[in-house]
Amino acid sequence: MGKRILVTGAGSGFGRAAAIGMAKNGHAVIATTQVSSQVTPLREEAKALGIDRTLRVERLDLTDPYDIAQAHGWDIDVLWNNAGMGEAGPVWEIPVDLVRKNYEVNVFLPLVLTQGVVRRWVEEGRKGKVVFTSSMGGLFTPANWGTYVSTKHALEAIAEALQQELSPYGIKVQTINPGAYYTGYNETMADNPFRWLDDKKHFTKRADLRKGFDDFFATPEGKMDPQEMIDRMIEIVPADTGRFRNVMPTVIEDMLKAHQLAAWDNTI
Repeated sequence: MGKRILVTGAGSGFGRAAAIGMAKNGHAVIATTQVSSQVTPLREEAKALGIDRTLRVERLDLTDPYDIAQAHGWDIDVLWNNAGMGEAGPVWEIPVDLVRKNYEVNVFLPLVLTQGVVRRWVEEGRKGKVVFTSSMGGLFTPANWGTYVSTKHALEAIAEALQQELSPYGIKVQTINPGAYYTGYNETMADNPFRWLDDKKHFTKRADLRKGFDDFFATPEGKMDPQEMIDRMIEIVPADTGRFRNVMPTVIEDMLKAHQLAAWDNTI
């Protein structure tokens, strides 16, 4: 049977492509975008694809409490918390207000949305599923990405707690942990430090940080084709069964397992 699925962050990237794919598969998808200007183009695309009956497009800006209140009234079976943003740069020099902002968007506001949705399910005796788009960065911490990946570490903890707490009510919880797929998301995040990093004030030099990012994005692991992840998301999000944590691709899953094992022997 088709599911009623709310997708946040569907204005671009994984969320947009997977929302379209799930709607094509017959699910009733509410694809939400952060800004109003993204709504009409996605509605027009849905109409052109012949899926405007299964793909409903709405604005849902998580920083707007009225948008969240409206979303709490939507009748859904699956909540996919996919919206997010990232602040990069050296943790020891990044302005703390940017760290707070990253936690607000990636952790606190999705939690507000989730609490309202699952409370309604529990009150009505309904079963449902919550999915979080985490990251490979939710399971390890590379230098200069610490702020962003720490928000994903927090989501991992929240998701694991929710899985245990909501299980008695028949509500399921999953995470999806993409590698560095080429959607523009990571590249945008890598640009963010250069709006505050100042060679006159900071020890970390702009040229050195830029080279580190550029070198990573030049590798195969830094620029993977996102289609395989999109295809898996289309399967994972509506599914009644599956793994709690879903890392893609397999080579990244293997790397993360090796990293976590090696961490037990890490020394200072």
